[in-house]
Amino acid sequence: MNFSNLSEIATYIVSEGKGILAADESNPTCKKRFDTISVESTEENRRDYRELLFSSKGMSENIGGVILFDETIRQKTDAGQSLVDLILESGALPGIKVDKGLKPFEGSEVETLTQGLDDLDERCAEYAKLGAKFTKWRAVINIGDGIPTQECIDANMEALAKYAKIAQKNGMVPIVEPEVLINGKHTIEDCYDATSRSIKSLFDYLKSYDVDVTGTILKPNMVTAGSDSDQKSSVEEVGEMTIKCLNESVPDELPGVAFLSGGQTEIESTEHLDKMNKIGGFAWKLSFSYGRALQQSALNAWLGKPENKNAGQQAFAHRAKMNKLAALGIWSADLEN
Repeated sequence: MNFSNLSEIATYIVSEGKGILAADESNPTCKKRFDTISVESTEENRRDYRELLFSSKGMSENIGGVILFDETIRQKTDAGQSLVDLILESGALPGIKVDKGLKPFEGSEVETLTQGLDDLDERCAEYAKLGAKFTKWRAVINIGDGIPTQECIDANMEALAKYAKIAQKNGMVPIVEPEVLINGKHTIEDCYDATSRSIKSLFDYLKSYDVDVTGTILKPNMVTAGSDSDQKSSVEEVGEMTIKCLNESVPDELPGVAFLSGGQTEIESTEHLDKMNKIGGFAWKLSFSYGRALQQSALNAWLGKPENKNAGQQAFAHRAKMNKLAALGIWSADLEN
């Protein structure tokens, strides 16, 4: 796969209903996932599980990119092939998570700022040599009493813009992820407000740092009520409010919006994505960049046992196909059985 510029890479990742497999869980997060199926989180087990996903038939046609963790981009399969080459063989592009997690924002107990800019240029140069075609950086915005503050939003969005510029300088597409967390009792209107402020700020900063938007992918949350809210939003309401929010702030020349699943179930995240594509009325591809919502069934089918590899791969292939159909706006609930 030869690309002459970043715009072609970004466009390829979300072409024809394809989306992104987020397999960039840090080792502590991976341990939490493995704990749910009573599997020890060793380097070998993590490698075996990711090899199971990347070698599944579900990769081809459905997955355009895979976000990796630092450990994974350096690993080889049981047979000695690099995982990067395994991903490329499936027709997907390898990418890498480059942020270094969260620190408190100006001493706050509730707001955070993502770190990792200090040595980012050097790390990006190495990841490009290792075969990464794109990168990801996550900003986290909380909703609560008096938050998010505009200062916290702006600090995180400026960091996202600085990161994006460095990634592009090193020949990789930046995925910019301003995640407004679903945790809390907030209403869908509160989420709309925080998401809108975050995305507006993000694109203002991307412009001021002269980031090429045509070679960038946005990974936002959907606009939903908080996970502990008494308010239950319909699929239609989530779809309409999310599209309205994006249309107000996202430039038409952006190649793709690839949603995070952010605590939604596998079916919810597929259904919401499908609804938005059925509603339509936007200029960019609307796709997925799911972690748990692509992997949970596969993890539960695998259970860390070699004899369950095929079952795990089939479970992953099914979810990947369902989300591709949702990204094309042709999914329906009866296809799940």
